[in-house]
Amino acid sequence: MGNIVKVLLADDHSLFREGVRSLLEDQDDIEIVGEAEDGLEAIRMAAKLKPTVILMDINMPVMDGVEATRVILRNNSRIGIIILTMYPQDEHVFEALRAGAKAYLLKDTRSKVLLEVIRKVHDGHAVIDPEMTTRLLSEFRRLTEQEEEPENVPSLTDQERRILTLVANGASNRDIAEDLDLSERTIKNYLSVIFQKLQVNNRTEAAIRAMRDGLVDKL
Repeated sequence: MGNIVKVLLADDHSLFREGVRSLLEDQDDIEIVGEAEDGLEAIRMAAKLKPTVILMDINMPVMDGVEATRVILRNNSRIGIIILTMYPQDEHVFEALRAGAKAYLLKDTRSKVLLEVIRKVHDGHAVIDPEMTTRLLSEFRRLTEQEEEPENVPSLTDQERRILTLVANGASNRDIAEDLDLSERTIKNYLSVIFQKLQVNNRTEAAIRAMRDGLVDKL
């Protein structure tokens, strides 16, 4: 891994992103490669920009940081994801760490600590607050003991999967039609079938369901 830490900021609060950006831009060994305002955008930008570290907020619109963490690490397990949260007791922190995040930080963490954690995660280390270790172990046991209900995975044709992958990448109907050499009407018909199979109402819901359940090719 190179010496430059390539960071993607994923947080829906612009003031928080501006503060972090101001801090990181003063570091010679850290480069901000992009900023995302929701989990779905974070997934797309992670695939396109190839960051080595992502600062991931939990509570974001469209798709939260936990689901985004699962999808991103399924596509590229080498990215180090640092979870950001307002509250140490946030149960979603445990879910995100279980999904593969390397560290968690409170948003009021001191700047020096934030920089240390970013560099450690970039180097492949996991960083867990010692005060939280007992609670983490307890929560992990509780989550592991819970039986998850298996979801029905819809059966998609190769063409439907290709179209869904393009939708998840943010392509418009016209873009998809040109890419697959089909008419826009045909694409609309395909999408109607796909939405019905996924039991969703729109493109955003389809993209989220597809990424969450691994129904599309790697971005």
